[in-house]
Amino acid sequence: MLWDIISWAVFGLVAGAIARLLVPGRQSIGWIMTILLGIVGSFVGGFLFSLLPFGNEPGFHPTNLIGSVLGAVVVLLIYLSVTKKA
Repeated sequence: MLWDIISWAVFGLVAGAIARLLVPGRQSIGWIMTILLGIVGSFVGGFLFSLLPFGNEPGFHPTNLIGSVLGAVVVLLIYLSVTKKA
């Protein structure tokens, strides 16, 4: 259970960091917010990719990372539009 939480945090940090690199402009959020953004983005991207025929791969798969990053980009854009930090 503890390793699951740690792996979600690491995966969230990676997905959130990649999303922050892909979105132009400066985002004034810290690393904890980046982790949370990545984790929420992973859930959003995972849900959206589960609707596709190729996005239902269990475990670590490149499509899961792509879905997580795309979800994190969507969540980051929504966060920036709501907080007006763009």
